[in-house]
Amino acid sequence: MEHDISQFLAFEVKKEIADRYFGFRHLIEEDKRALIARVREQEITGEQRICFDLIRIYLLLHDQELIGEFLQLAGLSEGLFFDPYFLDSPTIGRRVFTGIRARGMTEAGRFKRLLLESYESLEHHVDVYREKYGQLRAEEEMIREEIDSFERRHDLGSILDFLHRLDPGAAEAPVPVDRAAVNGELARRMRMAPPPSVEALLATVPPITPLPRIKRQMKRLADRAYTLHGSRFFASGFVS
Repeated sequence: MEHDISQFLAFEVKKEIADRYFGFRHLIEEDKRALIARVREQEITGEQRICFDLIRIYLLLHDQELIGEFLQLAGLSEGLFFDPYFLDSPTIGRRVFTGIRARGMTEAGRFKRLLLESYESLEHHVDVYREKYGQLRAEEEMIREEIDSFERRHDLGSILDFLHRLDPGAAEAPVPVDRAAVNGELARRMRMAPPPSVEALLATVPPITPLPRIKRQMKRLADRAYTLHGSRFFASGFVS
């Protein structure tokens, strides 16, 4: 009877330890999966919005010298989301200008307004992206701290050794076993992987220069770009 009670109590203790250990692990793994999903969403939506805004500006300016001047004005690294192929791809042009309307009395005025509105859209999307990026970095760091705290509080090697000693029916194995080594190897294999690196997965986008500070220079860029190829741009049919 006493042996049965001891076995029952040992089982209950083991069950409680296992439930707590794997319960906490499951919660952390859920946090990691949620972070991966949010990073993927940021990659698909956040980066794409910035990319589309930039490609619209690149197509409007078209000339690589003007594009270089624009990037300097905006405070962006040279070549951010840029490929010379974009400039001569009607497919990409139609895609990034889908739903965009050119407003104004004259063709030159519509061209200039398109460039300024594209920059305003870029500024907004960069601000949103950077805020979300910061939130994801903070979330990644929190999960890393959760994992460190979990592994400090749940030394699996010690837990396994305790559970073995707790078993009232445990007996020495016929062949001597280095249980500490076995438990240590199992603990190594069970270590939790860190969360994904947000910095490695997502583009780092700096804040851009607010439009009011460079509006005059942007208008001059628009005038120069329109003189070079503005009529050809409207003839492409990208915008109505």
